Amino acid sequence: MSGENHKSPTTLKATDKIRESDTFFDLLIIGGGAAGFFAAAHLKHLSPQKSVCILEKQKDVLSKVKISGGGRCNVTHACFDPKKLVGFYPRGHKELLGPFYKFGPRQTIDWFEKRGVLLKTEADGRMFPISNKSQSIIDCLMRHSIGKGVRLFTSCNVQSVSREDTHWLVKTHDNSYGAKNLMIATGSSPKSWAMIETLGHTIEPPVPSLFTFNTTDALLQDMAGISIDVRLQIKKSNLDSFGPLLITHWGLSGPAVLKLSAFGARWMANEQYKFELTINWLQTQNTEDALAYLNRMKAQHPKQFVANTAPETIPKRFWAKLLQKSEVEGQQTWAATDKKSLRRLAETLTQTKVAIDGKSTFKEEFVTAGGVQLKEIDFKNYSSKLHPHVFFGGEVLNIDAVTGGFNFQNAWTSGFLIAEHLAV
Repeated sequence: MSGENHKSPTTLKATDKIRESDTFFDLLIIGGGAAGFFAAAHLKHLSPQKSVCILEKQKDVLSKVKISGGGRCNVTHACFDPKKLVGFYPRGHKELLGPFYKFGPRQTIDWFEKRGVLLKTEADGRMFPISNKSQSIIDCLMRHSIGKGVRLFTSCNVQSVSREDTHWLVKTHDNSYGAKNLMIATGSSPKSWAMIETLGHTIEPPVPSLFTFNTTDALLQDMAGISIDVRLQIKKSNLDSFGPLLITHWGLSGPAVLKLSAFGARWMANEQYKFELTINWLQTQNTEDALAYLNRMKAQHPKQFVANTAPETIPKRFWAKLLQKSEVEGQQTWAATDKKSLRRLAETLTQTKVAIDGKSTFKEEFVTAGGVQLKEIDFKNYSSKLHPHVFFGGEVLNIDAVTGGFNFQNAWTSGFLIAEHLAV
């Protein structure tokens, strides 16, 4: 099924005239994203007789699936140990352990492959459809939901949710829908969170996650494009991160920065994104290790110029900037470099202090930390502890992850367990 065929006979706009039989469902899903569609598709697979409907406020569905991974859709990550997998989730790691044992990346791979979508693993562990097109995932989800009889109403803005005697009532601007079970999978939507609060649930206030750092530090000027494996620390908060650091025109990016921003999202928001970052350009070596390395260079290469013998992990032009910052003359020999200079250089290599004075959004993959508080959710089936027959899926919860397919994995897992519960 192509993207142009999404307007099937069972796909209606909210303004279309609907019959009485179209307004009551076994499961009504608010939100046409990954979690909602996965729940719909899997429930139809398990119980074809169940009536399911998706309400989406936008004209298009699965828009985040469409653009993720540069249009390729980073479906999941090749991390098959649930105990390791939860480590990629700054919020939700404790709660997700049980669900991932039931439905993790391996089960996700099997689910899509059984439906004709083969996945491949890239060097960094990210997994994509072999077609390299997110449309493959969209078509699969549409085919196994809408194609199996799931109703879809687009341009459908939900106004309120309330409990009637025997069912849930959902009102849009011009229609009402009833359902035995309600799934809310609206993503990081402040309006939806406000609606959820009317049900008595508590919302953890949203703050940005997965962002890059702004800095005007002179060390980084004219160094854009350089990538180095580093260790990042914020001593004031005990946050740290290992991995590639990318110097940009505005400051710092790369996996190490994105991980640090995810795990420190709420702390950084409280600091108004102004703090001191410590960078270890040698990653795993401490200052004394670095000093020992520099003394070995002096002993082994006494006649060579310091500027010409950079550590193998540091590009030569950035090495020159590090020497300048350390007040070490690059055009002198190692033999002519005194102990104080070597100590200053070792400290720069392992303890560079950079003032961060703001943030920038990372590409289109804006992620929010915040949502329905996790203590109010039963993670055996992602159900509300406050209301029977209400379920929450995906990023509407206070769950988020670093980049690499982990946020989608939470969506698939929540959708799967909700469907499994309702199929009984």
